[in-house]
Amino acid sequence: MINRRHIRVKVMQSVYAMQQSHNDDIIREEKFLKHSILKMFDLYVLNIRLLVEVQKLAAKKIALSKKKILATQEELKPNTKFIDNKLINAIAESISLESYLEMNNLKNWEQEKEYVRIIFEELQKSDLYKKYLNTSEDSFKVDKAFVIDFFKEIIAPNEKLADYYEDIMISWVDDIPFVNTWVVRSLNKQKNNTTFTLGVLYKDTDDEQFVSDLFRKTILKEKSYEQDITDKTPNWETDRIADIDMILIKMAMTEFINFPSIPTRVTINEYIEISKDYSTTKSSYFINGVLDKISKEFTKEKRIVKIGRGLL
Repeated sequence: MINRRHIRVKVMQSVYAMQQSHNDDIIREEKFLKHSILKMFDLYVLNIRLLVEVQKLAAKKIALSKKKILATQEELKPNTKFIDNKLINAIAESISLESYLEMNNLKNWEQEKEYVRIIFEELQKSDLYKKYLNTSEDSFKVDKAFVIDFFKEIIAPNEKLADYYEDIMISWVDDIPFVNTWVVRSLNKQKNNTTFTLGVLYKDTDDEQFVSDLFRKTILKEKSYEQDITDKTPNWETDRIADIDMILIKMAMTEFINFPSIPTRVTINEYIEISKDYSTTKSSYFINGVLDKISKEFTKEKRIVKIGRGLL
């Protein structure tokens, strides 16, 4: 499921896009933001389904080899450990996965079989695959460990697959690392002899509402926040502050004032970490200093009022 950190990143990207395009249609931009988050689930599902498609290709190749006129003994009696993999078979039988694919018309691996072949060939060449086929132990534990390593070592780092995903949806470039972690987490949770069920996009309705509230309140108040930032940073001209830094500071201010259950220090730490990935090398220090000063001033002015967990 999407976490608050990635929600903040998606909101930051939408605020930035809105500013760069000089677009003031907040409703349309919010719809795109939510659509972008929703499409992350497609990426999650495609990655999981790819495991099944690679297994199906392996089974097809075994069946064709058996039909050869001069088939070798190895081809007549092939190693079926991979096509018998218990975790992948559970995924293949998943009703929730099949329903999602059908409802959203996700036929990517039927239409783009080349990528299935690329992944299968990479797997076949790997030591991971050879070691797995030669493992004598037949257990769900071994099968699951192999599938997780297969995903982490072969699928997740594949550049051709990443390029393909980027061509489908540009926003997936930033989503891929998060979704890959999500897939591994889902695989890790699977137990033997249980139905494989897809994860959920949002943890709860609060997280879903957090998307809209953080985006709207940041956009609607950004001019007044800009004045606050000018007042609190007299040694800095606002037009010299990096665009991303300014957006992150404004988003943090939105959280200070409008989200009483989120501790101030949690907010500051979150935006410091995001700045390390998306802004300049010195941004984290600058953002920390500005937000620390603003939070203290706002608390004195009683503009920050925290309750419950937010008091921690």
